[in-house]
Amino acid sequence: MDPKNRNVWITGASSGIGQALAVEMARLGARVLLSARRLERLEQTAERCHAFGSTVAVLPLDLADTGSLRGVADEAAARLGPLDILLNIGGVGMRGLALDTDLAVAKRIMDVDFWGAVELTRAVAPGMIARGGGQIVALSGVLGKFGAPRRSFYSASKHAMHGWFESLREETLGTGLEITLLVPGWVRTEISEQALEADGKHHGSMDTGQENGISAEECAKRCVPAIVSGRAEQLVGGIECGGVYLNRLWPGLFKKFLRRRGIG
Repeated sequence: MDPKNRNVWITGASSGIGQALAVEMARLGARVLLSARRLERLEQTAERCHAFGSTVAVLPLDLADTGSLRGVADEAAARLGPLDILLNIGGVGMRGLALDTDLAVAKRIMDVDFWGAVELTRAVAPGMIARGGGQIVALSGVLGKFGAPRRSFYSASKHAMHGWFESLREETLGTGLEITLLVPGWVRTEISEQALEADGKHHGSMDTGQENGISAEECAKRCVPAIVSGRAEQLVGGIECGGVYLNRLWPGLFKKFLRRRGIG
């Protein structure tokens, strides 16, 4: 869907891919609503969006507080008007062993990375359908296609995202609702630094993969054509994205490669 003159709500807009996509939406003439937990960072994103003359509003939220999200969605519509495009970009990473990760940490990852996107979508999609259409965009990742060490619950949340949003796409065929899954590989963002370890502490360092990845701005620019065209799914990144195809065609070979090289 062309974002020009559309009402676009972006979660995770305080940094990284979410911030870069918010700026791209504003550049393309959208009216944008920015959401994340960090108000000060949201206001910085808003300043960048204002540079394009865009209508900008800010609405803090915590995706982990799933019980509040229906009310936040109502507030979003009141702030911006009927929503045309929802970009579910907010998320949290993980760096902990599957058997050692505290259950509360695992639940937070699933709440933020899966249930938050699901609840916001369930809140806004019926209105889009009633108005004749709209678009839901969900940020997955290559770990939604395969598992990897110390990313178990993060990978599980992204696998769940693919299953749920692909099912929703089939259930809403013919309604005008478009579902787009964005699948980035390595992108230079704070995700590894802010990732949760097994005990809930922040990982605190950037992994080699992120350091060598594309910028968030480049990622957003590559994502925009998929959003505008309503593409079902878009891989974005470098050589690491080849792992998706290698795992599909030669899973045994891919597992050997993954164990030898890792993904950090």
